[in-house]
Amino acid sequence: MLKVSYIFPNGDRYEGECCRSASGAMVRTGVGKHTSANGIVYTGEWREDRMHGRGTLQHPSGVLYEGEFKDNMYHGMGTYTFPDGSTYNGHFHENMLEGDGAFTNTQGLVWTGEFHGKTALGLKMQHNI
Repeated sequence: MLKVSYIFPNGDRYEGECCRSASGAMVRTGVGKHTSANGIVYTGEWREDRMHGRGTLQHPSGVLYEGEFKDNMYHGMGTYTFPDGSTYNGHFHENMLEGDGAFTNTQGLVWTGEFHGKTALGLKMQHNI
């Protein structure tokens, strides 16, 4: 495992761990931070040049994902913050909301239930008593 600081031809930057692949190429593996030229920042675990494991992905729009990744996709448990500040906390499957989760709107109301992509049937509002 090597620690590197690398600037890609497109202006992206990577600082972190990497190793040499079977073909001899250097691939991001381990823990590192990738900053794209357009301001997207991923900090977390890598495997074979892909976001894989736990990490945080921040967009200039205010979108923030914190959680588990698999093969460059949101996959597993995570929290997604929308540009307006509302959040979804729960399961993801290949970048889609999938399974049990909770959506908190901008007023702080929490809706829980089962999510399937863009649909969520039978959500229940949590009441704080």
